[in-house]
Amino acid sequence: MRMSCLHVRLDSHPLDDPHYRSRCSEVLAETGALVLEGFFTSEAVAQVVAASAHREDEAYYAASTHNVYLTPPDPGLPGSHPFNRQVASSKGLLADDQIPAGSPLRDVYGDGSFRSFLCSVLSTEAVHPYDDDLSSINLHFAADGQELGWHFDNSSFAVTMLLQAPEAGGHFEYVPAMRDADAGDMGFDRVADVLDGVVGVERLSFSPGDLVVFRGRNAMHRVTPTIGAVTRMLVVFAFNDRPGVGLSDSALLTFYGRTA
Repeated sequence: MRMSCLHVRLDSHPLDDPHYRSRCSEVLAETGALVLEGFFTSEAVAQVVAASAHREDEAYYAASTHNVYLTPPDPGLPGSHPFNRQVASSKGLLADDQIPAGSPLRDVYGDGSFRSFLCSVLSTEAVHPYDDDLSSINLHFAADGQELGWHFDNSSFAVTMLLQAPEAGGHFEYVPAMRDADAGDMGFDRVADVLDGVVGVERLSFSPGDLVVFRGRNAMHRVTPTIGAVTRMLVVFAFNDRPGVGLSDSALLTFYGRTA
């Protein structure tokens, strides 16, 4: 048994089982969101939290405003246009080079069975780490009042795991099928309705140790502000479906405040 498998509840999540992989793939295809409850053992979650909670002051903190498309504004459009409307995001994070070599997070991220499982679920030939020193594993901190504003992902999928839930707030909310990026449909009217709060949104429930695979390229989503003294902690396992892809220096500076 690989070391990383010691951190995964294989009794509930048999990563190498073709039938289990098929069921997970079907759920993701139908709903755009897959929640694997109790994926990490409680011991592994506790180990990561104990090793990380006191490191909040080492995180890079950023507060910014942005549009939901994560692009620069268009001066040819009015400020009230959905493309130019700004939302707020604020968080702190530890980058990949700050994750210890012996962390369960690193063990699982590099495990062949885990990567093969993701390939099956995502219907992709391979997943690869980012070709830079900062982006592959990120640990996010959201203290009282911090949030992640409405946005679409640029990547086709995201793999995350909650490690510590806050006292209140910090809810993951989303609206599926808001746009069709590949077809060039940006869904401006639908985006405006969400920003104006005139349409209902869905809430994805998950607990510490649950693995979440989410397709956020066409689903608009956010994390509501954390409430209370307990910091929300979440890990992002970032992969690419092509090798040799890394963030540009400008993107690294934006997200991490440094390039290495």
